[in-house]
Amino acid sequence: MKAFWNERYKSADYVYGEKPNAFFASKITSLSPGKLLLPAEGEGRNAVFAASLGWEVWAFDYSEEGKKKADRLAKKNRVAIHYEVCDTNDVRYEADSFDLMGLFFAHFPEAVRATYHRKLAAFVKPGGKLLIEGFRKEHLELSRANPQAGGPKDESMLFSLDILRSDFPDFEWEQLEALTENLEEGSFHQGKSALIRALGTKRKQANH
Repeated sequence: MKAFWNERYKSADYVYGEKPNAFFASKITSLSPGKLLLPAEGEGRNAVFAASLGWEVWAFDYSEEGKKKADRLAKKNRVAIHYEVCDTNDVRYEADSFDLMGLFFAHFPEAVRATYHRKLAAFVKPGGKLLIEGFRKEHLELSRANPQAGGPKDESMLFSLDILRSDFPDFEWEQLEALTENLEEGSFHQGKSALIRALGTKRKQANH
């Protein structure tokens, strides 16, 4: 998969666009800037946008080509981001150290998904926020009809509301919804998409 993403991100164009994800942008603009973590951040569109709002942004992805694009976008927009090339299995941050984490189309193999979600959730402060947008299981049919809709071709990597509730037990959900909407994000998120969007707050007495 690392080779797949390096190949995809190698192009000069930003394959998911330079603008932030619309759901991310709509939510983060109403929050007070703090420390943000963006796992699987790819080409950096969300990281750069958040940094422009005054957030201290930490991001990682296992694609070297993704980091190159993110660094280029940050320079273009005259902002600084902390971006490292790292796998979720190996990433290390202090527990309870981030005010916000954003998981945007961060789909992991089923065998490690719950473990990775719990690990990442532990980095969020009690009272901190979690934003998620990803594809739900019904998206597979849509992406078969329209390959430009993007998303994993393995249904086990796609989300359901119950999966997110189970994987993030320490969060109270202010928003957790399944919806179908048209995406227009670069070349590979185009068209009718089956999505889940979530906004949660970590409980003060979270266990991890």
